[in-house]
Amino acid sequence: EDAMKVDAKKYGPWAVIPGGSEGIGTCLAVMLAESGINSVLVARKPEPLEETAALVRKAGAQCRTLALDLTASDMLDKIRAVTDDLEVGLLCYNAGAAHKTGPFLDGSIDDVLRIIRLNAVGQAVLSHHFGKKMAKRKRGGIILFGSLAGNGGSPSVVTYSGAKAFSQIFAEGLWWELKQHNIDVLQVVVGMTMTPAMARLGINYENGGAVTSEKVAKLALENIAN
Repeated sequence: EDAMKVDAKKYGPWAVIPGGSEGIGTCLAVMLAESGINSVLVARKPEPLEETAALVRKAGAQCRTLALDLTASDMLDKIRAVTDDLEVGLLCYNAGAAHKTGPFLDGSIDDVLRIIRLNAVGQAVLSHHFGKKMAKRKRGGIILFGSLAGNGGSPSVVTYSGAKAFSQIFAEGLWWELKQHNIDVLQVVVGMTMTPAMARLGINYENGGAVTSEKVAKLALENIAN
């Protein structure tokens, strides 16, 4: 099948991908590289970041990496340090997992706030920062990754599902506002997907009709302009 082409004139020359070290993030970075778009990958673990960076470079694009916990209070400063000299045409906020599941009251307040920072605050902060720059240039795109958990309250992932609901409603309003600046906004509602993060939680989707990370990444990039 034909390699999917993403419009590098509108969404390049650089993409920023929080959650860019594995799973959907890796697939996005490699697909963008094949369209001539460079990537800045942000995630906690240096080793998977470097593995993905090698794949991006092999596909012919430049790559920068930043090992960072996106819930850190200085998150934006750290990201600005590696992106302020770049023209970023695409933000793909793929970070966001429920790192713990279980009853809401059994978790610590730190766990609760961490999930909100990672899944809701991070999306809003980076959409604001990069959106302003894109609006000045009158072009760009923002892809926010949500979850089916955000379509209704889900026991055992109460905070996570609430944060993903925020993502969906936030993206819908942002889509309308930013299209006036020629910026496309897409929120991808991710269902059962085979990712390393799910495997770490002990969730096995092998026989459950789950989709691959590649398929989710491809769908996102194919539909950003819709």
